[in-house]
Amino acid sequence: MAILNMRLVPDPILRKQAKKIGKILPALKRFTADMVETMHSHNGVGLAANQVGSLQKVAVIQIPDMEEPLILVHPEVTRREGEREVVEGCLSLPGYRGMVKRSVKVRVRALGLDGKVIRINAEELLAQALEHETDHINGILYVDHLESHDKLWKLEPQEAVGQSEAN
Repeated sequence: MAILNMRLVPDPILRKQAKKIGKILPALKRFTADMVETMHSHNGVGLAANQVGSLQKVAVIQIPDMEEPLILVHPEVTRREGEREVVEGCLSLPGYRGMVKRSVKVRVRALGLDGKVIRINAEELLAQALEHETDHINGILYVDHLESHDKLWKLEPQEAVGQSEAN
């Protein structure tokens, strides 16, 4: 496995919509394993393929209480319930946090690496991560959800150490 190069704002690939994968090949399994390792090395809870330079509709997520990461091919939020304000960060915009509105609950449909359909009902941090990562593969950054720029703040260096990013 390898740690992949993280793409940072304003890299234009972060604003591009990812493309569907025709067939799930062994190379995708290696790539997603590298994505998971990259996410862990940056203390993140999620990572979309375009954040490491690939325009494949793929995301990985592993929140603290999950034993194994979720590998999601073609993830799509099919239902949203409620609204809440949350503080969010992003591995592609390190050292910043912002207050955004996210759903209380989401339902997501995706494929696993075995090609079988996965349906996830989620709330709290998992729902937030699922929305965040599906936004990424659609070229949307969390800062696009800010109501105003005063809802974004830069962390002081001592605050940024050891802080995990929402993505």
